[in-house]
Amino acid sequence: MPKALHGDERLGVAGAGAGRRTADPYGIKPLYYGRFQGGIVLASQVKAILATSLVSTAPSPEGQVGFWLLGSVPEPHTWYRDISAIPSGSYAWIENSEIKSVETWFDIRAVWRDAPPNQLDSQSVLKAVHECLRESVQRHLVSDVPVGVFLSGGIDSGALAGLMADVGAHDLQGVTIAYSEYAGTNDDESPASAAIAKHYGIEHHVRQVSKQEFLEDLPQIIDSMDQPSIDGINTWYAAKAVKELGLKVVVSGVGGDELFLGYESFNTLPRIVSLWNRTNWVPGSKLLAGQVANLQAAFSKNNRWRFAPKLLTDMRGAWLLLRSLMSPLDAAAKSQASIDSQVVSQDLISTYGRANPGDLPDDLKLALAQTESTMYLRNQLLRDSDWASMHHSVELRTPLVDAWLLQSLKPFLTAFPHFPKKTLLATSPSKPLPDIIRKRPKTGFFIPVYQWMQEVTCNSQDLKPIAWAKFVASKFN
Repeated sequence: MPKALHGDERLGVAGAGAGRRTADPYGIKPLYYGRFQGGIVLASQVKAILATSLVSTAPSPEGQVGFWLLGSVPEPHTWYRDISAIPSGSYAWIENSEIKSVETWFDIRAVWRDAPPNQLDSQSVLKAVHECLRESVQRHLVSDVPVGVFLSGGIDSGALAGLMADVGAHDLQGVTIAYSEYAGTNDDESPASAAIAKHYGIEHHVRQVSKQEFLEDLPQIIDSMDQPSIDGINTWYAAKAVKELGLKVVVSGVGGDELFLGYESFNTLPRIVSLWNRTNWVPGSKLLAGQVANLQAAFSKNNRWRFAPKLLTDMRGAWLLLRSLMSPLDAAAKSQASIDSQVVSQDLISTYGRANPGDLPDDLKLALAQTESTMYLRNQLLRDSDWASMHHSVELRTPLVDAWLLQSLKPFLTAFPHFPKKTLLATSPSKPLPDIIRKRPKTGFFIPVYQWMQEVTCNSQDLKPIAWAKFVASKFN
C-alpha cells in the first residue's frame, strides 16, 4: 500500500526527524514517490500512487519522450510529471514531507568501470565464476514453497535449471510458452526447452498461447502495465502459466545476456565504434558518413539513422542508436507536453546516450555490458518482469541480476570477453548444457504480437514496434 506523508509527519526510520527509503542496486523492484501539496506518497508502483488521487496526472516530458525513444520509461522519470523513481542503488532522505537528498549507496556502474585486470588462467576463471553462480542460485532458492523456472530453451534459463538441480532443488518444474505461429521454426522454443528439461530431469510444461487468448487478455495486459512498455507480454504469459500450475515462486534467466555478453551487439558494436573512430579523421569522412546515414534513414524509414554520425563516436551513443525506436527528434515531437523538440532531442542524446550509462571502462565490450545493464535491463526487462509477475501474484527471482553476484565477479569481469557464446554460464552446471543448446541460434523471448495486433493497431504504415508503442501509449494518455 502507498504511504502518504503529510506536513511534519516523520518516517522515523534512520534517525530523529528524518527517514530513509532505499532502492536496490539493479532496480529489480522500483520505488516511486509522488509529490503533492503538503506531502509525499511512496509505493512500488506508479498506479498505486495514482490510486490515492493525491498526485497530479500531468505528463512528464522527460518520461514520455524517453518512452518514445526507448520503448520504456527510463528512471528516474515516470509517465507523470509529479511522480519519480528513487534511482537504483540510491536512498532518499525525507524530512517534513520533502525529499531532502538522494544519495547513491551501491552503483553497479562502478563495478564494471573499476574491474581490475584479470590475473587468472582460463580454468581458474571458469572455476571461480562457477562457484559465484552456484552461490547466487542457492541464495535465490531459499523458500518454503516449491520454486519453478522459466525455461526458454536458451543458455540463460537452461544453465540456471542445471544449477538449481545441482544445489538440491526438488520436484523442479520448467515452464515454456509456445505459439502455433512459430511451430517448426527456430523461434519455437519448446523443442529446445524440452531437451533441457530431459537433460536435467525436470518436469516440463509447455503452455500454448493463441491469438484469440491474447486478444481476450489484452485489456488485462494493458491494465497490469504500471507504465507504458513495448515488451513484457511473454513474461506475463509465463507468469500466468506458473500461476495455473499452483506455483508461487519462479526463477528467471533475465540478465544473462548483459552479464555474460550474450547479445550479437557485443560483437558488432565494438567493431563499429572502433572503425568509426579510426576513420573519422580522414578528410571528407564526415560528409560521406552523413550521406550514408541519410540513405539508411530513407531505406529503413527510420530517421534515427540520421543521428549516426553524432552517436557512433562512443559506446553509449552507439547503444542509443541500436536500441532506439526512432530518432531523438521524432521522439521529442510525440510528447503530450509543450516542449521545444529541437532542444529536447539534444537533451535526449546527452541524458540517455551519455549521462545515464555513466563513465565507461576502456574495454568496449565491458562498456556495452555496463550500458545494457543500466539502461535496457534496468528500464525495460526488469520493469516488465515486475509488473507482469505481480499481476499473477508470482514472485519472480533473478539469480543473474544480483549486485552481490556482480561484486563477487568483479575480479574476473575483464576476462569475460575471452569466453564467447556465454561459455562461462553454459558450463556452470556440473552437467554442462549440451551442444545442441549452446550452438542453437539466439532467438530472444519472442511473441507474435505484431502479427496479432494488426486487428487493433490504427496505423499499419508505421514500423511494427512503433505501431505497438502508439497503441500502448494511447491507453495511458
